[in-house]
Amino acid sequence: MANLKEVRVRIGSVISTQQITKAMKMVSASKLRRAQGAIQQIRPYAEGLQNIVGRLVAGLEGSDTEMLLTQVRDVKRVGVVLLTSDKGLCGGFNSNLIKTARRFIQDLPSNQQATLIPVGRKGADFFKRSDLPKDLRFKDLMLKIRYQATAEMAEEISKAFVAGEYDKVVVIYSEFKNPVVQYFKVMPWLPLQAESDTSTASVSASQEAQADYLYEPGREAIVRDLLPFSLAIELHKAMLDTQASEHGARMTAMDKATENAGDLLRELRLQYNRARQAAITTEITEIVGGAAALAG
Repeated sequence: MANLKEVRVRIGSVISTQQITKAMKMVSASKLRRAQGAIQQIRPYAEGLQNIVGRLVAGLEGSDTEMLLTQVRDVKRVGVVLLTSDKGLCGGFNSNLIKTARRFIQDLPSNQQATLIPVGRKGADFFKRSDLPKDLRFKDLMLKIRYQATAEMAEEISKAFVAGEYDKVVVIYSEFKNPVVQYFKVMPWLPLQAESDTSTASVSASQEAQADYLYEPGREAIVRDLLPFSLAIELHKAMLDTQASEHGARMTAMDKATENAGDLLRELRLQYNRARQAAITTEITEIVGGAAALAG
């Protein structure tokens, strides 16, 4: 009977766990819908803004006005902005981001020194004991993503770049594709690139630079105002991508955990029924044996 009691306790524990994982899956699905809507809204805007800024910056090449945020230097100090989540229970999401960051830092040439800028507590906690230089001012920004806070972080990092604290800044984040698929990327962030990655955009940027446009109040003034805004939007998009990826990964992980709990429940119930039948058979055998002894 002790064995039966132990199996009953395990069945109750698994049922409770299954209810929790099912509830977490529903919560993550609800949050994912909102996060997916936010990233779908900002992506076209961010890409369009990046193309506009790229064309404007391309037109300033060789001019007397040198934009500090576009200066390409000899790289000795690299700022690594690592975007992770604040919470766990999302499968290998955070570990894959951390692996991407570690791989990037390990692959740096020996004459380049990386400084980690974690955004999200999981990344900050993992590198807590590392001797890697760290800037922990922004580690809590993933808890509630707000554009104003993102813009302030982008401004602080940009100031550090202009001051020479960093010669290059990259952002390591997860690009959301769907709840099952995420792409872990290393995005060059500073210095801002004048040309887009695609050949079509490069051609249009070159044509734009050669075209005769009138700018009011002037190309330099427009670029000077747009550069910080473009950098903040790009960073904000990466944070929203990472947030949507986190919810998708957690929903997938909780769905799998719920399925595993169901499989375990079936095994435990089968084990309980077999043990119960064995106990009943033993009791019947004892009763029949006792009756036969009395009759004899």
